[in-house]
Amino acid sequence: MNLLYLTFGSQIEIHYQANFSILSFLKESQQIDSITVMTDAPTFYRRLVPHVRLIVLDDKVLTEWRGPYDFLWRIKLRAISLLAEQLGEKPIVYLDSDTFLFGSAAEFKDVLRTNALMHENEGTLPSLKTKTERRMWQQIQSKSFGGVTISSKHCMWNAGVVAIPGNRNAQTVALALTLCDALCKEVVRRRLVEQLALSVALDEAYSLVAAQNWVGHYWGNKPEWNDVIARFCLGHFLKGSSFEQEIESIKSFDFHRIPLRKRRSRMHQRWVELADKLYPFRDVVHLKRS
Repeated sequence: MNLLYLTFGSQIEIHYQANFSILSFLKESQQIDSITVMTDAPTFYRRLVPHVRLIVLDDKVLTEWRGPYDFLWRIKLRAISLLAEQLGEKPIVYLDSDTFLFGSAAEFKDVLRTNALMHENEGTLPSLKTKTERRMWQQIQSKSFGGVTISSKHCMWNAGVVAIPGNRNAQTVALALTLCDALCKEVVRRRLVEQLALSVALDEAYSLVAAQNWVGHYWGNKPEWNDVIARFCLGHFLKGSSFEQEIESIKSFDFHRIPLRKRRSRMHQRWVELADKLYPFRDVVHLKRS
């Protein structure tokens, strides 16, 4: 299978997340045919160059990929589309940076032969619970976008993993792009548009399976995972570890120890913000400039 990562922007966390994710797949490198990283920060991946192919993205390309309606996450669809054009009828696995392989890559690859995968099924469109999701359903139900009529049978799938079999991959991603642009044109709430476009397009073309039995996605607990991954990366940097030593280390990493998601009441954050205002830092001292 052919992995794809897309990283851009100034947050260094995105890049060490992606490095960690890549290492988690390379611990089963015999199952990986290629790894492509499309990024505007290639220096963060040079240590992996023997194992990954870098495609450098500049501001011009990223702006163009946002499309006619200037939608940020259309960039994800264009990245997948470009790789499909380059690889032809070969399976593609797009991964958000905040993912990792914990299950059997061989099993994942076997499922991908005849099915598409996204990270997890979040439910049918009418059953989704957030205000944004309910509003989106009101805007799109029974309407046709890109030749597809959105119905109550369609589901929203989490797009942290988007795995597409080799057959019909270019046509399927083209449909996702058409759906995305059509939804943006109709001024549908954008927060989940690219996720919806992929969910519908893959469901129309294939049987969809959840990837969560093989790939973890910690979108709901990034601070804790970021801390652990930063320690992992810094520890190996300070030790001067070889690539082989890092792979051995990640083979023994306990992926089950840290929650993928955890929630806290919004009141907690409000109290923290209030406490910061009531009790600001005092006696702040900087070095004096000469």
